[in-house]
Amino acid sequence: MGNKLNLGLVFGGQSGEHEVSCVSAYNVLKVIDSEKYQVTTIGITKKGKWYLYAGDYEKIKDGSWEEDIMHLTGDFSFFADPIFSYIDVFFPVLHGPMGEDGTIQGVFEMLNKPYVGCGVLSSAVGMDKVFSKVMFESVGIPTGKYFYFRENDWQKDKENLADQAEKALGYPIFVKPANMGSSVGISKAHDRQELLESVELALVFDRKIILEAFVKGREIECAVLEEDGQVKASITGEVIPSKEFYDYEAKYSDQEDSKVVIPAQIDEKAMAQIRAYAVKAFEAIEGSSLSRVDFFLTDSGDIFINEVNTLPGFTNISMYPKMWEATGIEYKDLVERIIESAKRKRVTVQL
Repeated sequence: MGNKLNLGLVFGGQSGEHEVSCVSAYNVLKVIDSEKYQVTTIGITKKGKWYLYAGDYEKIKDGSWEEDIMHLTGDFSFFADPIFSYIDVFFPVLHGPMGEDGTIQGVFEMLNKPYVGCGVLSSAVGMDKVFSKVMFESVGIPTGKYFYFRENDWQKDKENLADQAEKALGYPIFVKPANMGSSVGISKAHDRQELLESVELALVFDRKIILEAFVKGREIECAVLEEDGQVKASITGEVIPSKEFYDYEAKYSDQEDSKVVIPAQIDEKAMAQIRAYAVKAFEAIEGSSLSRVDFFLTDSGDIFINEVNTLPGFTNISMYPKMWEATGIEYKDLVERIIESAKRKRVTVQL
């Protein structure tokens, strides 16, 4: 292995964002410097099967890696196989539940290995839209109105919960799984019937549902990068959805004509406040390494935080690397800085 850093890149996963993870992993793998890093790629199928993959990276991008049996190794122990003992840093290029929610971060902690991204606590809090809002509110970041409940409560008395939501939020209402990303399972309900149908859809992805009041405003995003304890915020970007809201297809389909404007065309005061809020939100959940923080900016100048993404997308059209590129850090350098920061941050207590 020589003097190269041994990097374990994990992709795929069991969430509804499996395909996005594969595309992100492909883009990261393309720019990793082979003179500096020895990469072991570890793929996780939607059914939760883990494989070592040594084939063409192009097959990761289109999902056909699972059929490339000549380059797959499935008979191994993540905790006992010697190949994992040589890995210096893990890079989980994963999104959504079972990848961005603290679960795999806990595995890396048990292996006593450093890894890219937020830790167990911040990953879990960042993934849960309810708990993250509670943390944002605790440090004075405006969140907008919201209402949440669990599946059992919904099944017991859905009409009563719908009544409460209508009274608290008014229409339209955004209906979301509490633990999901990339707008998977999200709907915009304009009346009672759509609300009921939207909740049933969201329940496919999570047992806890959050309802949010509609905020008429521009969608502004900010990237956060932490290196050696120093937290920095990028220039902001604006998302102009091709649909009524920025759903999964609008984010990732080449056929959709959603637009991003970087830097966002907003005044300096709003830019500075959003960047400050992004850092504050990151610190509120005890974030580390990286996050993308999303906001709404109203015509009257009010700013509301939407959510924090602790492992933002790294596809060729993803906002996180694009905002840092506009701030002065190229994609390849950004990936390297994130890896190097992860390598340095691990502190082990010997007993």
